Amino acid sequence: MKRKNAVSNLRMLTLTVVALVLFWMSGEAQCKDYSISVKGDTLNCTDVKGLKQGKWLNRFDEVRGEPGFEEEGEYRNGQKEGPWRVYTLQGDLLAIENFRWGHKHGKQQYFNAMGDIVREESWLARNPEKPTETVEVFDINDPKKVYLVEVKMEGSTTAHGLWTIYEPGTGKILRKENFILGKIDDGSGTANGIFKKEDGTDANNTTVKKEETKPKAKPKEVEAYEKKNSGKKKIKVRTGQTGG
Repeated sequence: MKRKNAVSNLRMLTLTVVALVLFWMSGEAQCKDYSISVKGDTLNCTDVKGLKQGKWLNRFDEVRGEPGFEEEGEYRNGQKEGPWRVYTLQGDLLAIENFRWGHKHGKQQYFNAMGDIVREESWLARNPEKPTETVEVFDINDPKKVYLVEVKMEGSTTAHGLWTIYEPGTGKILRKENFILGKIDDGSGTANGIFKKEDGTDANNTTVKKEETKPKAKPKEVEAYEKKNSGKKKIKVRTGQTGG
């Protein structure tokens, strides 16, 4: 009985190993070229169409006095996607960048050789399948106001959002700039003419689709009064005012 169980367990183990090998081979078969890291991960895969896929590690040596660096992240169909980390050739972190459709998108962070953050940027990438984008724009004078602006994106990516410059070593904020679709908000809430005219467009005919504001909370006394008198016929109260 024990011998029978041992044979059965051996068969199961063999089938499991074969399945894992076949699975590994099928995964690697999708890569025309690739390398294996010291941890056993598949890196630098190029598929049969010549497109970069999955995890990649790129190395750039020093050129004409410019320091070399390494970067690691993921490719999707030949384009950078998601977070990428940039290091010096000595292994010090230089940047954390985020990508979408192969271009910078969202928050980007940059560091000096001591590891201090020196700059944060915000970018908006263009969807190559859509000629226009609907983006959120916050009013610098009233953070509760959000404008949904439909714009035609000309470039592949543009500065959009808050940029912050820090003092190395202390982390003190030295300067802040708010970019709206590539233009610096001058503090008027209009971003140098990004929006808006009386007809709902700006000087560049950008349509402001919607304005959202957070309603102010009513005092408890007002809510109680309205609840108590809801459904009752409204009575015009004489206030002493004259006229219509």
